[in-house]
Amino acid sequence: MKDTNPHGSDWQLYVRLLKYVTPYWHIFLSAILALVLQAMTEPAKAALLQPMLDRLFVDKDPGMVMIIPLLIIGVFAVTGIAAVAAGISMNWISNNVVTDLRGDMFMKLLAFPSRYYDHHSVGSLISKFTFDVMQIKEAASNAITILVKDTLMVTGLLAWMIYMDWRLTCIALLSAPFIILIVSIIRSRLRRMSIKVQDTMADINHVLGEVIDGHRIVKLFGGQKQERERFGKIIGDNLRFTMKFIYASVASGPAVQFIAAVALAVIVYVAASRALSEQLTVGEFGSFFAAMAMMMDPLKRLVRINEHLQKGLAASESIFGLLDIPGETDGGSMPLPAVQGEIEIRNLDFHYEDGASMALKDIHLRIVPGETIALVGASGAGKTTLANLLPRFYQCDKGRIFIDGHDIHDVSLASLRDSIALVSQEIILFDDTVRNNIAYGAQRDAGEEEINGAAGAAHALEFIRDLPAGMDTEIGEKGARLSGGQRQRIALARALLKGAPIIILDEATSSLDAESERQIQSALEEIKRGRTCIIIAHRLSTIKAADRVYVLDGGCIVETGTHGDLLAKNGVYAKLYHSGQVLGKNTDS
Repeated sequence: MKDTNPHGSDWQLYVRLLKYVTPYWHIFLSAILALVLQAMTEPAKAALLQPMLDRLFVDKDPGMVMIIPLLIIGVFAVTGIAAVAAGISMNWISNNVVTDLRGDMFMKLLAFPSRYYDHHSVGSLISKFTFDVMQIKEAASNAITILVKDTLMVTGLLAWMIYMDWRLTCIALLSAPFIILIVSIIRSRLRRMSIKVQDTMADINHVLGEVIDGHRIVKLFGGQKQERERFGKIIGDNLRFTMKFIYASVASGPAVQFIAAVALAVIVYVAASRALSEQLTVGEFGSFFAAMAMMMDPLKRLVRINEHLQKGLAASESIFGLLDIPGETDGGSMPLPAVQGEIEIRNLDFHYEDGASMALKDIHLRIVPGETIALVGASGAGKTTLANLLPRFYQCDKGRIFIDGHDIHDVSLASLRDSIALVSQEIILFDDTVRNNIAYGAQRDAGEEEINGAAGAAHALEFIRDLPAGMDTEIGEKGARLSGGQRQRIALARALLKGAPIIILDEATSSLDAESERQIQSALEEIKRGRTCIIIAHRLSTIKAADRVYVLDGGCIVETGTHGDLLAKNGVYAKLYHSGQVLGKNTDS
C-alpha cells in the first residue's frame, strides 16, 4: 500500500523519532546490550533441558547433580540483572524523549503566528501534549525492547531448534507466511483506528476546556443537558474507535496462536514417530519442545508490536505535523532605534481568510509622538484588527506601517514589540503572584522600587497591600481571586513597568463599575503621559480625552475629528452616540 503520509513513511517517522534518542546514545547502547544479554539467556534455558533430562534422569550421571542446578541459578540470575538494567535504561530514555518533545512543542507554540491559534482549539493542542506524546513513548521504548530482545530471543531459540532437529524446525517455520499475512491485514486498521482515537481525545479536551471556562454561562442558561449530550457523543465516538482498535489488536493474538497450535500438533506427531524409532532422545525432544514453547510469548509480542508501533507512529505524525508548521516570520533585520512614537499607516488592506471580505480597506492615518487617538466604531468595524497589525500579530495584505519613519516589516519583531505595550479588554493574567504578573517577561528582574512605582501609578497598591501576602499573593488561574477592576489595574501596572513609548488600550473600562472605572481612568492618565496612545474606545470620557477620534465602519475610516466636530457632522459617529454604542452620553456631555 502506498504511503500518503505527508510527514514521511512509517520508517522515516520512526527514524526521525529515534533522533530524539541520539543525545542519550550511551544509555541506549547500555540498554541494547542488556537486552541482547537477556535474549541470549532464553536459548540457554532450553539448552539446559537436554543434559538435565538425558544426563540426570536417563543416564543418572552423578557428576551433573551439582553442575546443572548451579547453571540454572546462573542463567536466571543473568536474566534478572539484564532485565532490570534494560527496563530502567529504556524507561529513562523514553521519559527523556517525551520531555524533549514537549519542550520542542512548547517552543513551537511560542513561535506560532496568531493565525494558527485562530484555527486550532486549546483542547486539540493540549491533547498533543498529553495523549499523543505518551503514545510516542510506546514507540520509543516498548517497541524497541520488543524488536531487539524478542527478535534475538526468537532467533536464538530457532537456531537451537535447527541444531536439535532441522526437520521439525522446518515444519514449525511453515506457519510464518500465515502469521505475516494476518499482521499485514491488521496493520492498516490499527493505524486508522489509532488516528481516530487521537482525534476524539482532542475533541474531549476541547469540550472540557470550553465547559470549564464557561461554567457560569452553562449554569445560568441551563446548558447542562446540551453539554452533557455533546460530551456524551464525543466520548461515545472515542469508546467506539478504541474498541475497534482493541478488536483488531486482540484478534491477532488468537489467530497467530491457532496457526502455531496446528504447527505444534504436527511437530508432536512427527517427533513422537521419530522417538519410537529411537532417532530422538527424551532430552532432545524436551529441549526442542521447550524452545518452541518459549518462542510463543516473544512471537506474540512481535505480532502485537504493530499495536505499539501504529499508536506511536500515528502520534508521531500528529506531533511532527505540529513541529513542521512554520513559525512566525521575522523578515526584519535591523533593530528599531529609540522610538519617539510617530505612527503612519498608508494604503493598508487586510483580510483574515482567503476569499473572505476585507476586514480593513485603504486605511490612512498619522499619529504624532505623544498624541492620543481613539478608534471608535460598531462591533466588527475593524478597530481591534487595526491595533493588532501594529505589533505584527498579523501581516497586512497591502500597504505599509511606519514607526518614526521605519517600515515595521524592516525591523526585527523583538525590537518592534519592545516598543509597544498592550492592555486589552480581555485581561490576561497568569496563575502566579501579583509581583510576577506585574514584572513579567523582559521586566521579570525589575527591582522592588520599580514594581511598587508601577503598581502605585496604576492605583493598584491600595488593594495589593490588603491582600494576604501583598505582592507575593497567588492570584489563581486568570486572576480568579481578584475582582475585575483589580485584574485591570494589575494589567495596567504591567504596561507601566514596561515603559514602552507606544501603548495600545483595548477599552480598559467598558465592563467595570463606576468606582473601578474612576480609579482606572486615573491610571490611564498616568500611562498616557509622554506616550503615543491608541485607544479602542466605547466610553465617552475616554473619547473626549483623545486628541483625535477615528471612526471606522465596515473596515474603513469614514470620519476623523474631535468628539464635538464629529457630533456636528451628524454622520456615523453621531449615530453611534445617539444609539448608545458610545457609552456614558447621559452623564458626559
